[in-house]
Amino acid sequence: MNTDSKSLSKPIEQKDEDEIDLLALLFALLRGWKTILFFALIGLLIGVLYSRYVNPTFKSDALIQIDDKSGGLPALGENISELLGSQDSKAQTEAELVRSRMILEPVVNLLNLRISLSDPQISYVDRIKNNRTDTQINSPEAVTLRTADGQAAISQFNVSQGYLNQDFTLTRTDSGFLLSNGFDDFKGQLNQPEKFKGVDGQLQITVTDLPSNSHPVTITKKSLQATTNEINQALSVVEKGKQTGIIELSMTGPNQEQASLILKEIVLSYIGQNQSRGSEDTTKTITFMETQIPVLKKKLEDSEAVFNEFRKKYGTIDVAKEAELLLTENSQIDLQLNELKLKKADLTTYYTEEHPLVIQINEQLQVLNSRKQEIDTTIGGLPELQREFLKLSQDTEINREIYLTLLKNYQQLQIAKAGQTGFARIIDLPISTFKAIAPKKALIWMLGLIVGLMLGTMLVLLKNLLKNVVKDPERLEAKTGIPVIATIPRSPLLTRLGKSKKSQNRLLAYADSNSLSYEAIKSLRTNLMFGMPITSDSAQRAKVILITGESPGVGKSFISSNLSEVFAQLNKKVLIIDADMRLGELHKMFNMTQDNGLGDYLAHDAAITTVVHPTIMDNVDFMPRGQHPHNPASLLSGDKFTTMMTELNAHYDYIILDSPPILAASDAIIMSQYADKVLMVTRYDKSIEGQVVYAIKQMHKANVQVDGIILNDVQQGLLSKYSYHYSYAYGNNN
Repeated sequence: MNTDSKSLSKPIEQKDEDEIDLLALLFALLRGWKTILFFALIGLLIGVLYSRYVNPTFKSDALIQIDDKSGGLPALGENISELLGSQDSKAQTEAELVRSRMILEPVVNLLNLRISLSDPQISYVDRIKNNRTDTQINSPEAVTLRTADGQAAISQFNVSQGYLNQDFTLTRTDSGFLLSNGFDDFKGQLNQPEKFKGVDGQLQITVTDLPSNSHPVTITKKSLQATTNEINQALSVVEKGKQTGIIELSMTGPNQEQASLILKEIVLSYIGQNQSRGSEDTTKTITFMETQIPVLKKKLEDSEAVFNEFRKKYGTIDVAKEAELLLTENSQIDLQLNELKLKKADLTTYYTEEHPLVIQINEQLQVLNSRKQEIDTTIGGLPELQREFLKLSQDTEINREIYLTLLKNYQQLQIAKAGQTGFARIIDLPISTFKAIAPKKALIWMLGLIVGLMLGTMLVLLKNLLKNVVKDPERLEAKTGIPVIATIPRSPLLTRLGKSKKSQNRLLAYADSNSLSYEAIKSLRTNLMFGMPITSDSAQRAKVILITGESPGVGKSFISSNLSEVFAQLNKKVLIIDADMRLGELHKMFNMTQDNGLGDYLAHDAAITTVVHPTIMDNVDFMPRGQHPHNPASLLSGDKFTTMMTELNAHYDYIILDSPPILAASDAIIMSQYADKVLMVTRYDKSIEGQVVYAIKQMHKANVQVDGIILNDVQQGLLSKYSYHYSYAYGNNN
């Protein structure tokens, strides 16, 4: 049964320990609320500054519809449609085409987008102060930029390859302008085209206007690739919906009108290219026909002239009915042969001889040629005069039919080209809304605040992880092996008085006698009274208490002075010695000077009566630190200090030694041989656990036993996990 109980209790204890750790983590965050708040405010400030630093971003939208087929040609006739073929397009393909240099380059050239102007005198502070800065405006006429001293306007700027993407500085002069890149200086006149020759090539520039007061303007001629890349970064081209054929174009930029203008020109450039691409087949066919019409016309005129000459010479010949039928059939075959040859010539401009349509036409030509050969053989049996008549008549008729057919098709294609619109049409052109889409200030402020909170929290947790300060008495006892014999709460009243330079007496008995701090000092006195070792040496009647700490600032002087006062309440004769001859400030607790003290007695031949001074408290005498000697540790190790302690033991009930910190000097180890009790003072939420442990180990290495630890300045409240370690007592309300 006992075994089961033990096995069950272990996980419960582990669970409690985990809960305490989580609670300690929460309290650590609450104690670090100032740090967290500071970083949160810093993050918020950065967010506010950033939202003012960046220029507002505006957006313009446009819509384009992509049709599956062009509707201009089918209505003009089946034959023409067959010649041109179908024209299919997908929205995704067209979206990528919009981003191509073929579409963007005309826009870049039209709006002079390769020219970049900036104001070098605008600083980071100016951008934050003004909330936004002026940016360049591109138009077909010029590129302009407003500055504090006027406007800069450049209507032309062309450079050689070596000067591309290179910054130049433009400055107004008395006679015109100065263009410089740090190596070359070029001078020119305003409103006049200027041409310069530099080390890396030639430059052409036309400056219309510049700011006054020698205000510089930075000008750069960007490469076409860099410019189109910048446009594509600000341009979004996506299909709206799925397989809708509707392309949505959007352009972002720091200037609403500029973004709308650039996007509009991109849409118009794409539509223009689309229309040219849609009529490309028609144009090729018309060009081919234009080359054949004069040839066919000349051939018709020649055949008519020969036929007319024959008729004039021989007169009209009556042809038999059979010959007429053969002539008619032969004419039709020749007409079909010419049409097929014309269609084949058109097809071979797009396809090879192996294409199915070309093969099919070749087969039809072969059949017609065979039939024509048969008719020619039959006609060959007619009389010579009749054959000649039939031949000339046939040539004239065929040439006339071919010429008229080609001329008819040519006119139809001209009409078709005039009415052809392509397969893309504009639904919505961009408009200016003047509503900024970025920065979203509220969101940026919120993100800055959240990031600041996160950084502050991480810093507090990291600090708490890397710097284990003294907070838990049980943890401190477990690490050092030394009992915590007292926890001294902080006195809020004494803390406020300590901030005032006018405050004279800082002893609890006079400043805050009803506090828990004072009651904790009394409890410490009781612990020491009953914990003093019993000695058989009647000559030594004084009890010596050595009070030290691991580092400065832990409150040794506060504990020593107040402990001496509560011992004096028992009608005990008490002497408190400021044994820190280097930096001791115990004299300030008693509103006295440091002169005539321990250092003077040990270093000089001063009498002991001259270094012991009475205080305003009954039964309490004080020995200040005196003048700083050169070798305090050596003086404490000498016989004179032993003689002093022997003499003082005969006159006092308690002697309290306020020694230097252990990690700062070895004085405490030397004086510990005279002490009945060695106490270590450490400060709550300030002292480092590792330092306390190391200081006690140093004492142990010197065979000095630390009798107890005093946890000073313990703060009670919601943020203190270990506030139950306070010593509670009834206060005197009278």
